[in-house]
Amino acid sequence: MSTQAVASLQAAVNRLKHELATMQVSDQIPGAGDSLSIADYLLERLVQLNVSTMFGLPGDFNLGFLDYVEDHPKIEWAGNCNELNASYAADGYARVKEGSIGVLLTTFGVGELSATNGVAGAFSEHVPVLHLVGVPSTTQQKTKPMLHHTLGDGRFDAYHVAAQQFAISHGSLQDKATAPAEIDRILTDCVVLGRPAYLMLPTDLVHEQVPRKRLLTPLNVEPPQNDPEIEAYVLDEISKLVEEANHDAVIILDACTIRHGVRKEAKDFIERSKLPVYAAPMGKSAISETYERYGGIYVGTISRPEVREKVENAKLIISIGGVRSDFNTGNFTYQIPINRTIELHSDHTKVQYATYQGIGMKHLLPKLTDRLSAFEATASQLSVPKFITPIPQEDDEVISQNWLWPRVGQFFQKGDVVVAETGTSSFGTIDIPLPEDAVFVSQILWGSIGWTVGATLGAAVAARDIGKPRTILFVGDGSLQLTVQELSVMQRLGVTPIIFVLNNSGYTIERYLHGEKRKYNDITNWNWTSLLSTFGGVEGKTCQSYTAKTKTELNNLLDDPEFAKASKIQLVELIMPRHDAPRALKVQAELSGKTNKYVAIGVEASA
Repeated sequence: MSTQAVASLQAAVNRLKHELATMQVSDQIPGAGDSLSIADYLLERLVQLNVSTMFGLPGDFNLGFLDYVEDHPKIEWAGNCNELNASYAADGYARVKEGSIGVLLTTFGVGELSATNGVAGAFSEHVPVLHLVGVPSTTQQKTKPMLHHTLGDGRFDAYHVAAQQFAISHGSLQDKATAPAEIDRILTDCVVLGRPAYLMLPTDLVHEQVPRKRLLTPLNVEPPQNDPEIEAYVLDEISKLVEEANHDAVIILDACTIRHGVRKEAKDFIERSKLPVYAAPMGKSAISETYERYGGIYVGTISRPEVREKVENAKLIISIGGVRSDFNTGNFTYQIPINRTIELHSDHTKVQYATYQGIGMKHLLPKLTDRLSAFEATASQLSVPKFITPIPQEDDEVISQNWLWPRVGQFFQKGDVVVAETGTSSFGTIDIPLPEDAVFVSQILWGSIGWTVGATLGAAVAARDIGKPRTILFVGDGSLQLTVQELSVMQRLGVTPIIFVLNNSGYTIERYLHGEKRKYNDITNWNWTSLLSTFGGVEGKTCQSYTAKTKTELNNLLDDPEFAKASKIQLVELIMPRHDAPRALKVQAELSGKTNKYVAIGVEASA
């Protein structure tokens, strides 16, 4: 049976258990006999999931529902500039507010299709985002008049069909009797399976009254239990392999450690086993990078030599939440044979060549911790390289990529949320140690340029909710031009990120992939320090902008306590060389170029 089939079966069992629990709630409990609108039922479920903000845009098919959103005392309406940015914001919110979900509201057709890229990115990277869509009434869906926002051919389900490609769960409310259970199903799947879900809200149903009774039974968002017999066998097999390796094993943390809620279990496993631990790029900040047994980032041949040597020479690799994408593995250059690998995932476990469907890491890890903690004394003798990146000594004032990233690494503080755009920023920050309790946010698999601006909005709102004081964005000038409008929403919502704009006159990552001197990788240079005031801020009062052209200017700014407080939104334009890039990006681009066979075309422009 496939992983997806097992997951679907387990989800169905969980739903049946929840339905049974709701039926057992007595009507005699205070409030159980009351009713509320379907709209309010949905909003109350979101509050139970710790959602505080909803992103999106108004449209005529969701305006009735939006009345309920605006009137709700615990949910804030963000109101984005376009649906794509809103989907990015919901994604960023969910990444930072672990255990909750991001929520996106659009209108039928034109709105939801605009958001599709962002939702697909969340699906790709295992981010739980609920996409709510206001749609025509149930009567109109049946009679199929030629309404605006339709394709004009009567296919009212066309967008729903398209959305299924990027949703782990989907549905359309069709009557009030089944609406609460359908809402519960969609939300549960979104949380438990850790991917986007899609729900259509017809205009005539949002006002309909339904019993409040179900709300008294919390959603069951715990992953299903593992089969005890199979789980015991898997634990025996893993323990045997660790012993055969004479405890010479290392752990690699990856994205799904964070996305599927096993950060705590992984931390306990790491600290009690004392095994050396590394992270893939998408798993950066899954464990504190100040932990003494943490050695840095493993990304195949792009890794630091000392990291690559330790990981690839280990007798056994325990991978937790792995995502084997090209940019996450150094263009598939992981030098780790399957017979030396154990993989723990949210819904299955792989031990060498064997796959055990339905054995998820959430419940397996604590038991594995109890088994392997006995090997602590031996494991603690395995050496781990120190994860440090000193600032290089350079004799000029140019803000180089080589110098920039270690320098801003010294600016980071405990609890920072660091958002890095696809390209120079994500590659530059990978090898920079983050302080205790910091969160790293980047879209390494989907890689939609401009994603970070919307994501920073969502991340900053979530960071404010959970008490993290600073959100810091690193974005290229080309990427910022795609989604810059969300600077206005940041200011309206009162979040205060620090935004570093790398002004190097174009798409640097594209230059290194192909066409380094081609015009199509150039952009128009904007007046970057005017952006915050253009988008609603008052320079020097509600916002502040800076330009740093030299190392000295940037040093002075980073050392300024007032700047570091992040009490208002701030933008820093960094003037950088056009053809400079971080080491890791140069190597990755060379590998990708060979894979794409661009180098064989031979049509590069001359200088």
